[in-house]
Amino acid sequence: MKSIDASDTIKNGELMFKYLDEVVEEIGEENVVQVITDNASNYVNAGMRLMEKRSRLWWTPCAAHCIDLMLEDIGKLNVHATTLSRARQVVKFIYGHTWVLSLMRTFTKNHELIRLAITRFATAFLTLQSLYKQKQALIAMFSSEKWCSSTWAKKVEGVKTRSTVLFDPNFWLHVAFCIKTTVPLVSVLREVDSEERPAMGYIYELMDSAKEKIAFNCRGMERKYGPIWRKIDARWTPQLHRPLHAACYYLNPQLRYGDKFSNVDEVRKGLFECMDRMLDYQERLKADIQLDSYDQTMGEFGSRIAIDSRTLRSPTSWWMRFGGSTPELQKFAIRVLSLTCSASGCERNWSTFESIHTKKRNRLEHQRLNALVYVRYNTRLRERSLQRKQNVDPILVEEIDSDDEWIAEKEDPLLPLDLCWLQENELFNVDAIRVVSSNSQETQTSSDHMVSSHSYKRKHNEVPSTSGGKGKEKELNLTPIDEDEDLDEMGIHDSGHFPTIDTLDEDDDDLGEEDLS
Repeated sequence: MKSIDASDTIKNGELMFKYLDEVVEEIGEENVVQVITDNASNYVNAGMRLMEKRSRLWWTPCAAHCIDLMLEDIGKLNVHATTLSRARQVVKFIYGHTWVLSLMRTFTKNHELIRLAITRFATAFLTLQSLYKQKQALIAMFSSEKWCSSTWAKKVEGVKTRSTVLFDPNFWLHVAFCIKTTVPLVSVLREVDSEERPAMGYIYELMDSAKEKIAFNCRGMERKYGPIWRKIDARWTPQLHRPLHAACYYLNPQLRYGDKFSNVDEVRKGLFECMDRMLDYQERLKADIQLDSYDQTMGEFGSRIAIDSRTLRSPTSWWMRFGGSTPELQKFAIRVLSLTCSASGCERNWSTFESIHTKKRNRLEHQRLNALVYVRYNTRLRERSLQRKQNVDPILVEEIDSDDEWIAEKEDPLLPLDLCWLQENELFNVDAIRVVSSNSQETQTSSDHMVSSHSYKRKHNEVPSTSGGKGKEKELNLTPIDEDEDLDEMGIHDSGHFPTIDTLDEDDDDLGEEDLS
């Protein structure tokens, strides 16, 4: 809806509470179910104060940020930190020299080592996975006659990198171990970060499944998975373990009627706490009675089509179709199951303009930045509702800048550095933009003109002027980025089925005790 320049007050929890409370007031408290922020102390303080004042809404921390902190904590463990450091040296050497990079692509058949992800730590561990998949190609490259006869084979950097790849007895074992203990978490991060479908109904089960998968990958050896679990629990229990997540877990029919459903007091307590907070007494009483029909699959809940649809429909769609006989419970279920559990979609709004805003802060002032982001984000929302892409990959985001820890080079900025196109005031009148009818813009159905999450192409759009006269035409030639890179190895696609968490495909030797010091 809008952005606020809080540069001078961002660390003040009281003022952040004031900003958030004003937005809730503007939208209407009855229309707000949840406020999501990251886990910084100022936002925690603002969120708690907001819940004290607004008795019907919830504050929850961003799940993507919380899981990223888990990956960061795991990355500080001795084996992971050492392995990441050594893998980073290998990748930086290869990508830092044109001839070596060309030779690597010859042996890997143009498969890259760097896997850009939405967060720094997800990038690190996905790059480890790519490195492991190209293990044989890298061994062949550093053993080839072409490499041995090159000048790089005699330089210190080349000798050190070759020694790591060919002769280090622990390097590849540790790479495999790091992948096995982090990729399940990256899969969860990918789900909660996706803007394609609400993940609130799945996060409770996703976290449990990720922990189980990590233990399975470590062959049930507590000395291996124990430190990983402790890092996960240290973040999950105090930060992300919320009544809303438990309520959505209970109301997700795909999980509620599953064999592995955990109907413990903790889950039911979370459900009842949400109902107490969000419903008035009469609605609460009716919903509580109607809950028996859901639990016991009575009425339409127990019909064959409802049972078969549990894994075919999204939880929200399922309740809209089969919850008509329990209207109060249906309304409550739809409201909570439709929620996102991540704030990263809002943070990504700024990525397109971040480098320009940093370098040209005086020229790209807040009003213009606000207008640009408003148009970009709401255009994305409209396009996504009209045409959803199958097999979209919400984690590999092409416009993310390369991680300096893995590669020194940077791509050209998405927007031109020459900001002359930003000088027309008519382009940045937010009020004028908000009243533009959606019918006045043609929706491009061709994939060549789709609005992606990080780039778009618009030609000859008419922008209304603030004076009420004729609009001006501006031609913005922005090159669209292809984001449909395939990620079959992650095993998650946009279907009604419960998302799976895959492990490393190749069989590898188990780590010895000496490797886990």
